[in-house]
Amino acid sequence: MHLPIVVGVDGSEPSLRAVDWAADEAVLRGASLRLVYASLWDRYEGALLAQELDRPLEEVMARDVVGTAEERARRRRPEVQVTTDVLPEEPEQGLVRESGCALAVVLGCRERSGMAEALLGSVSLAVAGHARCPVIVLRGGPDDQDRTGIRGRIVVGVGEKPAGSAAVRFAVEEAALRGVPLEAVRAWRRPTPAVVGHSAAQLQRQQAVALLEEALRGTPAEPRTDRRTVEGHARDALIAASREAGLLVLGARRRHGHFGLPLGRVAHGVLHHAACPVAVVPEPA
Repeated sequence: MHLPIVVGVDGSEPSLRAVDWAADEAVLRGASLRLVYASLWDRYEGALLAQELDRPLEEVMARDVVGTAEERARRRRPEVQVTTDVLPEEPEQGLVRESGCALAVVLGCRERSGMAEALLGSVSLAVAGHARCPVIVLRGGPDDQDRTGIRGRIVVGVGEKPAGSAAVRFAVEEAALRGVPLEAVRAWRRPTPAVVGHSAAQLQRQQAVALLEEALRGTPAEPRTDRRTVEGHARDALIAASREAGLLVLGARRRHGHFGLPLGRVAHGVLHHAACPVAVVPEPA
């Protein structure tokens, strides 16, 4: 069964950039594209246009959104098979349901400031937190994406349970498809208080090196893989690495039963501040 790459579209420029990114990815993977617009039909101005067309305004808007996205995909990658759908449900629910039969879900992310930025896009966070396949959120503006594009290195963050990591497998595959290097990053923290001494800090670094080796055990010789340990917070290390990357990959072990979104603090922070697209890959429980 050949699964499609699903793109959530809403008519915004970030969602159209997501269509571009997903179309390129579809070519690499030999996959089709499925463009979906999900909404519970908020009412906007323009009822007169809907009456003239003898159709509900929400249908006019939805068909225009998916039609524009489809045209954009076909212009960028004419060889890719494209289908569209309009889902009369909340975007978060619709896209999470779509993730059950998708190779990946791709979402654009509007740039915001202040409190709106602190909340990110609720759709992006909710889908990344609950999807059953990798979710790629396009961070950064068009200049950032043009700079890194499909040619930038792939960076993967290595967590506490690296054995059999789905995120590492996904990152290796992405790097191989693109023909770019892979960089595996593991952050470590100096013991506190700082007076503990050099030997304790060295032990922490050695443990980080061991986790990298465990995560990459059995990976192929190609693509070339660089291992990097960084002293400090994992979030900060990964955000810094994203500035020279084409894609940043994170594993997500969902915190079922906890209040709020089931993403950890590192994934949550990186989704807010990364300078490149971020892939959140579900890890086995």
